[in-house]
Amino acid sequence: MALWLMKSEPDVFGIDDLKKSPNQTAGWDGVRNYQARNFMRQMKAGDGVLFYHSNATPSGLAGLAVIAAEAQPDPTQFDPASHYHDPKSDPAKPRWDWVTLQYVRHFKRLIPLTELKTYPELADLPLVQKGTRLSVHPVSQHDWDFILSIE
Repeated sequence: MALWLMKSEPDVFGIDDLKKSPNQTAGWDGVRNYQARNFMRQMKAGDGVLFYHSNATPSGLAGLAVIAAEAQPDPTQFDPASHYHDPKSDPAKPRWDWVTLQYVRHFKRLIPLTELKTYPELADLPLVQKGTRLSVHPVSQHDWDFILSIE
């Protein structure tokens, strides 16, 4: 099982939205960064996910999810009415994928980014490193375990 961190703006789609979704599952759409897309293509059903609220006050880790279904073409890339439409994406060879997430649980509290940055144990976590802005990235078992110990 691999472990991941996925960022979403809670006013667009937060952990509460995932919990309220049918069967508590939803497609993780709108990723338009090749490195993040490539990470999503590596995800397998059952992989763990740290659900992070970005561009929030405060931004932080909100809870846990799992990958319920592996990467498949993101349908929003073909929808001209979608904010995530990509007119250069060819249905025969789609550029963008999504994975399906399933809600697991909220953390007991939101763990703010400012707090995460104070732990030397998390120095290797891409989220706390300067200049890292990817919406999807892998998480080490060490970082995963430490985060779960502080929630």
